[in-house]
Amino acid sequence: MSLIDIRAESKISAEGYDGIIFVASSITDITAPFKPLYAPLREQSEIDNSIEKVCSIVGVDLPCKRLIYSPTGPLDRDTDDVRRFSDAAATGVKRALKAGVQNPLLAVIPCKEYPLSELVTLLGALQALYVPLEIREGVPNSAKKVEKLGFVGKRHVVDLAIALENGRTVARDIGGSDPERMAPPKVEEYVRNTFNGSDITVEAITDEGQLNDAYPLFSAVNRCAKGVDRHKGRVIILTYKGKGPIEKTLMLVGKGVTYDTGGADIKAGGVMAGMHRDKCGAAAVAGFMEILKKLRPPNIKVIGAMSVVRNSVGSDCYVSDEIIVSRAGVRIRVGNTDAEGRMAMADVLCQMKEEALKEVNPHLFTIATLTGHCVLTYGESYSAIMDNGPSRKENIANNIQVAGDLIADPFEISTIRREDFEFHAGKSEYEDVLQSNNLPSTRTTRGHQTPAAFLILASGLDKYFSG
Repeated sequence: MSLIDIRAESKISAEGYDGIIFVASSITDITAPFKPLYAPLREQSEIDNSIEKVCSIVGVDLPCKRLIYSPTGPLDRDTDDVRRFSDAAATGVKRALKAGVQNPLLAVIPCKEYPLSELVTLLGALQALYVPLEIREGVPNSAKKVEKLGFVGKRHVVDLAIALENGRTVARDIGGSDPERMAPPKVEEYVRNTFNGSDITVEAITDEGQLNDAYPLFSAVNRCAKGVDRHKGRVIILTYKGKGPIEKTLMLVGKGVTYDTGGADIKAGGVMAGMHRDKCGAAAVAGFMEILKKLRPPNIKVIGAMSVVRNSVGSDCYVSDEIIVSRAGVRIRVGNTDAEGRMAMADVLCQMKEEALKEVNPHLFTIATLTGHCVLTYGESYSAIMDNGPSRKENIANNIQVAGDLIADPFEISTIRREDFEFHAGKSEYEDVLQSNNLPSTRTTRGHQTPAAFLILASGLDKYFSG
């Protein structure tokens, strides 16, 4: 998957490279392996004391000639975290590119407070080097930003970074590409090409009758789009089974709304732009499976479902006040067609619930974009994670938050409360569950927690509460 030649190097000689990107908290922290960099940085600091605050380029008496010093700044304040390393690496890469560097060597002085700081630094650099899929395909001369990236560090760190970046590339390709390049059939095509010949099996449910029978809520969202061949929805199932006896099964359901017009409750006032990224939950599922393809962990089974659909508007779109019976037999009244993600996922989650009863130590996860309310709640840099009762007993959200803090991918923990279930209780004898109120999530109290309660109710997972 990686278009860049990524190499592990044991020293800072920089032969074969045309620039060193050096990440450290301070010049005074420079240790023995990087001593050749100390003198030029110290000399530069004597004439420019901003060198410890901003990314700087310094000449060095090495074959590469250029040293791009990108400081993390202090690392011991209450508000500091390992993202200082990824941010510094990305800044250094961008400055190196402006200077014309095509073969950079990345080096970092790790911090004992952050055991994965080397890995995080390399991932930060790789993120800055990502080239969007449409550019790689449509402008071949711009398909990569550098020819080669070296990293002064151990091979296993580089191998892990490559696996993680490959997964992130798959996720970015699917999640960030425009609504035609990654319309539902194109998502399937991309996924099949990605996992062809690997340990990951791919199944796509595309038949209209099968979709109607197995996923009635999904099919309601798909009803308008299915009339356009290039927009027809599908449920894509990816499966990985590691070697050895299975000890744990992960079952993932990702929201893959390739474009969200809002449907009959159309998004107005300029808020429709950007809705090609409403498929990032499904994109994350595919990205995770790509990492499994590379690392091949034993004793684990992973089933990833991508609910890939377009929420179109037209004469055949579903509308508010419709009552649709879910796969679990729950009568759902539609309150807002712009709450389509939960509709696309609920029946697939129900299927996973049914299959979980036959799996070893199953754990179910849903992954979705509910960006507006999360941004209002936590800001643009954080995702929310929520436990149901059984998950809370196993400390799942907290464990994921801890792991995210280690790898510079932080989460905020939200809690599903009784009010969230009460919010979705049927308001008349016609329905069991109300899909949504009539307002956008950004104008709804607990607007990112209540959809989790809906998924639990509509899929029948509430029958498996702890206690």
